[in-house]
Amino acid sequence: MRIILDTNVFVSGIFWEGNFCSQIIEKWKNKKFELVSSIEIIDELVKTLRNFKIQMPEEMIEEWRNMIIENSTIVKPTIKLDVIKDDPDDNKFLEAGIAGDVDLIVSQDRHLLKLGEYEGTKIVTPEKAIKII
Repeated sequence: MRIILDTNVFVSGIFWEGNFCSQIIEKWKNKKFELVSSIEIIDELVKTLRNFKIQMPEEMIEEWRNMIIENSTIVKPTIKLDVIKDDPDDNKFLEAGIAGDVDLIVSQDRHLLKLGEYEGTKIVTPEKAIKII
C-alpha cells in the first residue's frame, strides 16, 4: 500500500505519542506501508517543524527530513492542480498522489478530507487509515 502523509499527521505524530498519527508513523517505520512524498511536501514539513510552537532542535528536524527521504519514494509531480480553491497549497498532496499512484492520502485537513477521494485515491483521517493499514 502506497500512502502520502500530510504535514499535520507528521506534526501530531512527532509531538504527541499514542494518538492515531503516531501509530501511523510507527507503522511506516515498521514498513507496514510505503510512504510516498515529494520535495515540496518535505520542505513544508521542515518549515512547519522549524516554526512550530514546540521548539525542536535543528539536528532533530534534519533527522526527520533525512529519514523521510531515505525511507520513502520521492516523486516529482508533473502536473499542477487547482482543485482545492480554499487552500491551494494543499494541492501538492493531490499532485504527489497522482505522480506516486498512491492508495491513500492521510490528513487532518478539512479541505482535503472534504474531497474524500481524488482520481481513485482515498483521502482519509488518521483514525480511518489505521483501520485500513
